[in-house]
Amino acid sequence: MRVRRTFAFVDLAGFTALTETEGDERAVSVIAVFRSTLREICSRRAVRIAKWLGDGAMLVSVDSKPLLAAALELKFAAESLPEPIKVKCGITIGHVILLEGDDYIGHAVNVAARLCDLAEGHEVLALPELVPELPAWACAESSHEVVLRGIEQPLTVVRLCLNEPAHGAIPDPVCHIPLTDATAYERRRDANGATLLFCSDSCLETWVERPVPVVREEPGSIREVWMR
Repeated sequence: MRVRRTFAFVDLAGFTALTETEGDERAVSVIAVFRSTLREICSRRAVRIAKWLGDGAMLVSVDSKPLLAAALELKFAAESLPEPIKVKCGITIGHVILLEGDDYIGHAVNVAARLCDLAEGHEVLALPELVPELPAWACAESSHEVVLRGIEQPLTVVRLCLNEPAHGAIPDPVCHIPLTDATAYERRRDANGATLLFCSDSCLETWVERPVPVVREEPGSIREVWMR
């Protein structure tokens, strides 16, 4: 069956050198942080992790917007970890063959993998046609022509990044991406009247549905803290 999907390959940059210089145990620890971070992001943004590939992963989504947001959030999160990890990513869109219900065969998949190979640490490369699907808090930094291994024709690709944090930017309370009124998906107020800005419907929903500590006092009992 032929379907149209958006694909991303993400990978840890410099992983081979890491195993040599810091040992296998350290490498496994880094992979655990990478997978945990990616799993949380993709789960919240409804992006499927099609397969794990050692120190990388293949992502797929019917819609481009959540996958682009997930890849860029991963870039942001990886740079913000207590022990930062370097991730790189290639993103494409196109028609492919869905094989046996769980595998994808086609040019778009191959190009995404090659773009990931080409990318450097903290770099996200994508096809220009995906730029209109970027969230308001992200942008295409530059475009250039590349020659990919195994691909005959040169391709124009763009480098994607988050907007530079503006003065007075407010971090999304869920993903912590810095936002302004112009780049936020939604604006709310918390219980104290402070402004909350959300990057997407998924982060807004996560915040609304979060467990909230509630203090309840009953006559003759000690103060009880429970989760609503």
